[in-house]
Amino acid sequence: MPLVIAAISPHGFSLIPDISPDADGALRTRAALLELSRRFKAARPDVIVIAGPHGIRANDSIAVADVRRAAGTLHWRGRTVEMNLPVDMEFTRALVDRARAAGVPITEVGYGGADPRAAVLPLDWGLMTPLWFAGHDRNLPGYGYVTANYDLGDPEPTGPPVVVATPSRQIPRASNVAFGRVLAELAEASPKRVAFVASCDWSHRHVEGSPYGYHPAAREVDAEVVAAIRDNVPLSLIDLDEARIRDAVIDGLWQVLVLGGALDVVPMAVDLLSYEVPLYYGMLVATYQRAPA
Repeated sequence: MPLVIAAISPHGFSLIPDISPDADGALRTRAALLELSRRFKAARPDVIVIAGPHGIRANDSIAVADVRRAAGTLHWRGRTVEMNLPVDMEFTRALVDRARAAGVPITEVGYGGADPRAAVLPLDWGLMTPLWFAGHDRNLPGYGYVTANYDLGDPEPTGPPVVVATPSRQIPRASNVAFGRVLAELAEASPKRVAFVASCDWSHRHVEGSPYGYHPAAREVDAEVVAAIRDNVPLSLIDLDEARIRDAVIDGLWQVLVLGGALDVVPMAVDLLSYEVPLYYGMLVATYQRAPA
């Protein structure tokens, strides 16, 4: 069946309620993410495919995790969240095979065990924050990467199995779009209810106190992104000027191009739930669902 739901999610880890009571001021974004959470649970996906910018990357190709599980730990101001979840190896294999057949550059990546069935992908904040709101919203103390699959064994699932991909900034942007098309075509051919999450933050240069400094391109580029998402034309961003991308310091473009490719195959209605800059970087939350028949 086609994709049942998709989303664009920010990944600041203070958005997770168990990490920060006040979300570092991003309360509109947290409220939007809680709405995203309700919609994902109502959609009942069997597998969540997530594309993020900060995980294990491969030069000149899209990285796809060839592992049995994924696990990670976040610490913030004396609070800790741990996550350990299964990876859908069957869906991952089908996605990799289809992508290669379509000429999309793909690298399978693992960590730890040489046998993928014994490997565990380290989860970073760019994956854990969106997955928390997409269905894995239960803390698992003691099940972070160090102890995963060893002393404590595997925990009970907290949500659907996942497939983890890291789009590439070094390949033609059209190849990331093609990967999204392949994903949507696989979803159509699969009996599983498939969800997709693009983990994205936007310009990191909105204020003088930013670690990257201030740049006027921050507001301009984010405004262009918001307009493209609001008008449901994410692929209009494919020609965003490289110099403006560097000036604004965005990390969401490549994941949104994957989403745009999927929407080419399975058109969905967008609901832009929020955009704000509570700290120094732009946060946007949007969901995509098919119109009722």
